Amino acid sequence: MGKKRILLKIGSNTLTKETNHISRGKIEDLGMQIAALNKDYEFVIVSSGAIAAAKQFVKLESKGKEIALKQALASIGQPHLMRIFHENFSDLGLLTSQCLLSYSDFEKDQSKVNIVNTINVLVENNYIPIINENDTVATDEIRFGDNDKLAALTAVLLNVDILIIATNTNGIYTKESIHNEIPETIKLVNDLKTLEKEIGDSKSSHGTGGMQSKIEAAGIAKAANIETWIVNGLNDNFILKALKDEIPFTRII
Repeated sequence: MGKKRILLKIGSNTLTKETNHISRGKIEDLGMQIAALNKDYEFVIVSSGAIAAAKQFVKLESKGKEIALKQALASIGQPHLMRIFHENFSDLGLLTSQCLLSYSDFEKDQSKVNIVNTINVLVENNYIPIINENDTVATDEIRFGDNDKLAALTAVLLNVDILIIATNTNGIYTKESIHNEIPETIKLVNDLKTLEKEIGDSKSSHGTGGMQSKIEAAGIAKAANIETWIVNGLNDNFILKALKDEIPFTRII
């Protein structure tokens, strides 16, 4: 049997550990987990964080063009983000590569073939593809989603075994438990319509996605018979612990 393939989506709030800076410690934590699971799992990462990375170094101004400003920040931040991944992963003996995609790539048959072929070659040669939206030419995830939909489309295209969406909560909570201020994780979900009734419309402080975009992503994966796990990425070793069922998280099958 070959390795199982996990597509890991990391949002801005997870990468910054809810601060204003990319957390090298969190990226090191990701690398250590991937290295520990290398025998049985292969990883493809969809990472946000380019805009957050740029904000550490520059302050740009734009006259009323917020989207263009964010695209410019993403352009500045993307190489910094990749550098941080490369430095931390290479210390662990892990190889990284960059892939920038946009939604138009998923609408063209030849582009989809090229994506699959490229990523398969990278993974076969022990490189970890790190994917982000090509924010310079596309604005979908800047406007809404924080790469959740991009991750789901990529997961389906690559026929992964599990889509893990790392967020800043212990999965999805019941609405009643949030109201009572004692959050209770919904651990297993079959029916997404029932799940949608439980969520609010809050968005993360750095990212643009909320639980709605994660449920929509899970719906894309579910249609292709791919499990989605919504896990608290702020915890150290969250992938290892989720695989061992040692922490609460939401599993959508």
